[in-house]
Amino acid sequence: MPIASNMDYKVVFTTLDTVCEEISILSGPSDFPYGAVAERLIKCTKQIQEHGRALEPIVANLSAIFHRYDFDSQTPGNGYRTLVKVLNSCLLHIIQKARYIASHYNSAFFRAEHNVSEIEVYCSALCQLRALIHLAQQLINGNDYGQLYSLQDNDLSQRFVQEYSSMHKACFYGRCLGFQFSPALRPFLQSVVISMISYGETYGKKQSGLGLAALSLLTSGKYVIDPDLRGAEFERITQNLDMQFWKSFWNLTESGLITGLYRIASKQVKLNITLTVPPVTLHLPLASDSSLTANVSPPIAHWGPGPVHMRLISHEIRDGQDSEELLSFSRTNPPPASVSHLPWVQKQPRSPWLLIHFHGGGFVAQTSRSHECYIRTWSKELNVPVLSVDYSLSPEAPFPRALEECFYAYCWALKNCHLLGSTAERVCLAGDSAGGNLCITVSMKAISCGIRVPDGIMAAYPATLLTTDASPSRLLTLIDPVLPLSVLTRCIYAYAGIESYAVQPAVSSSSLSALGRDTAVLLGDLTQGASNWIQSLLDPRWISGGARSPSSSQKTSQSSKIHGTSVPTSGCNLDYPLGFEPLRSECLASVRLTSCPIIKNPFVSPLLAPDNLLRGLPPVHIVASALDALLDDSVMFAKKLRDMGQPVTLTVVEGLPHGFLSLSQISKETETATEVCMAKIREIFEQKNPTPALSKRP
Repeated sequence: MPIASNMDYKVVFTTLDTVCEEISILSGPSDFPYGAVAERLIKCTKQIQEHGRALEPIVANLSAIFHRYDFDSQTPGNGYRTLVKVLNSCLLHIIQKARYIASHYNSAFFRAEHNVSEIEVYCSALCQLRALIHLAQQLINGNDYGQLYSLQDNDLSQRFVQEYSSMHKACFYGRCLGFQFSPALRPFLQSVVISMISYGETYGKKQSGLGLAALSLLTSGKYVIDPDLRGAEFERITQNLDMQFWKSFWNLTESGLITGLYRIASKQVKLNITLTVPPVTLHLPLASDSSLTANVSPPIAHWGPGPVHMRLISHEIRDGQDSEELLSFSRTNPPPASVSHLPWVQKQPRSPWLLIHFHGGGFVAQTSRSHECYIRTWSKELNVPVLSVDYSLSPEAPFPRALEECFYAYCWALKNCHLLGSTAERVCLAGDSAGGNLCITVSMKAISCGIRVPDGIMAAYPATLLTTDASPSRLLTLIDPVLPLSVLTRCIYAYAGIESYAVQPAVSSSSLSALGRDTAVLLGDLTQGASNWIQSLLDPRWISGGARSPSSSQKTSQSSKIHGTSVPTSGCNLDYPLGFEPLRSECLASVRLTSCPIIKNPFVSPLLAPDNLLRGLPPVHIVASALDALLDDSVMFAKKLRDMGQPVTLTVVEGLPHGFLSLSQISKETETATEVCMAKIREIFEQKNPTPALSKRP
């Protein structure tokens, strides 16, 4: 049966009940000769039936009202819709597996242990999703009409954090990893999870790069073979995450070898140089009266004035880009050759457009280098120079350092656009995640200072509320391998500069590994991930099941880690239905409510900004993902701007995780979503007059 996510929920629940009955009938001693495995299957299908029958009326109620929380009728997207979609996807996978068992159990090649283990894990996932749906019900009851966040209800948010801390999550990272996402992305997500776990085992060990690669290769193999162990280990690592480990892992994408591979697969450009701009005061004309000027000071937060680093990418060499003045800022080694010395390169006139980019990475990781894959495409397809800012990262440089550097870079670009190959008749800010936040707050700062605001903003899945306030989409942090709540909160606290929130690392560490060693480790991990990817092309069942199941003795010893435990946790008074309790984790997460005043600063959480700081923003084009934990950030911020009369559009793409721009080369779906973002940028450049609030869905 094909996985059709748009199946009517009534049909899905009816089909689920039917296949569970079929399994119960055929699992008798004479029909299903697998002994204890048959008993496990019968028990599991009964639990699935129970969950399904309990969920059907709840889903019916949610489906009747979740349209109230959409941006508008043309943009169906909010966390309540997403929870129902994810539940539907889980049920369809269970139906598919149950039908496979019913039709193949007599086959000589039928793997009873493997197939029953898979349906057991999906049963565990269904149990946890039932708990999330229950939490969503409480959010609806506790929030105002049409509101997705519990901004004034600390009790709801506290219960959300408590549940996240104690609920079992390993089932979502093992056999059913990424079931909610586009099928083309699941092998990639599996590779990332395996790489992170294996890297965690070698992190901090003082060995040669080759030795670590070999060790990582050996350790990653067991996580390919044993998906249940993979899920348990990923849960352990992310429950109490070490920020330095997280930074170190994701900064592997900054290595020369990895970025070199990106560049080979990316669009070729004629100019790609890094710049360092010294900290000098800038003088820019006021937007209201160009005869007057405003002084823009260099970044000073935390350690005083310092330079700002940037990267200039241009598909064509344009006037000004080969000037001695620009090359004097270059930190590219060796320095780029001037076009005057390269007579075969034809120089183009300055572009009327300029794109300024702020990269994502949770304010704590990555640079423009690891985002080149789509920046290069934008430069070529839009025929525009792109200036990407390498702002200082947290926790070493907490708020407001990154904002100061991005604002200074924006002002410097306006004043020196002639060096960048542009006349800056149209200037667009673009960024993803944390970068989307910075696009908005830089524009707010420009309004406050009275200088020219950009002509538009393209913000992909922006973080507009840096708190742990509960929302239906943030319930997805319990199942999301890309953005678990423990990761989100540590990024928030790092950006807010709250060092007291540091926790013991999940893996031992003495210091950050050298980048060369990190690269060697990652390559070893990706070797196994790539082989698994190839295998998935040959056998689609590999994606959802792994190569084989653990032995019965292993299952017995690791049962509580893999499937969780039904023992309730004290302190989580959520009034679950009688007889129901979600599975609990043996390892509690160290997550607490964000209570620091800094995170409520409007330049940190623009969703909380008063109208006077947002009035005057240029057209804002938000591109969000339906499966992103930050979806409700986008929906609520777009609603806020629309209700103020500010020009805004919201586009919601389906089937993709947070950070899909960096995955633009992985699948057709991510490539299409990247093109949607590019189309919004083009719309900003080609607009003639500001447009009223609109929404579109591809």
